[in-house]
Amino acid sequence: MKILVVADTHKNFEVLDLCVKKNSDADIIIHLGDGEHEFNDIRKMYPQKAMIYVGGNTDFGTHELTHVAKIDGYKIFCCHGHTVGVHDGLERLVSVAKENGCNIALYGHTHLYKTELIDGVYVMNPGSLDTPRNHNQPTFGIIDLSPEGKIKMNILAMESK
Repeated sequence: MKILVVADTHKNFEVLDLCVKKNSDADIIIHLGDGEHEFNDIRKMYPQKAMIYVGGNTDFGTHELTHVAKIDGYKIFCCHGHTVGVHDGLERLVSVAKENGCNIALYGHTHLYKTELIDGVYVMNPGSLDTPRNHNQPTFGIIDLSPEGKIKMNILAMESK
């Protein structure tokens, strides 16, 4: 199972569309907020594709702020990050993920990519496709889930057309 994870596209439809096209083999697309308009357009373009969206701090829609996805025997906690204080650390994010029985926690908001294992929880921030920080390139995440229980997380730089 291949999952494309993106965040913080901030009305940049072109870069989100390019990322989805370059990862057309992804089984699921998860957008972690601050990109509701372009996500809604992508959802209309790819109605056959499974997609999850959680609202960010600049979104105005009625999207849920957190979501627990059950995918192939894995539980994934999805949030933008602003509601669990990710600028101050990841302890609360990991705690909420564990309270929900999740072995993976995904967040955005900081525009800084990161993958790590914290207290038994695989944590990923895919960075930002539109406005990365610290002079980074635009990035996105790929999660590969194996039936044998293996979790692989990778951050990839967005290449130009």
